[in-house]
Amino acid sequence: MAKRAHRENRHGREEVSSGRKRRNPLKAAGVETVDYKNVGLLRTFLSDRGKIRSHRVTGLTPQQQRQVAVAIKSAREMALLPYTGTGKR
Repeated sequence: MAKRAHRENRHGREEVSSGRKRRNPLKAAGVETVDYKNVGLLRTFLSDRGKIRSHRVTGLTPQQQRQVAVAIKSAREMALLPYTGTGKR
């Protein structure tokens, strides 16, 4: 059985974590700055419906999440990425 780490959150309640850290996908890809022209990388941060995934899901730092969001919005404006995915109509 895996040993779990216990710590208190900001509300004074005890939290249990699995101890497994999420990998940072930008660091793994060797990306220093996020560019709107790198569509393949930006698609990894979009859901199948075209929504930007949260930093809890992607494992990015808040600063990186802001860079990705701005890059996705710029790529959408330049018609490199869709605004929405294939949804029901």
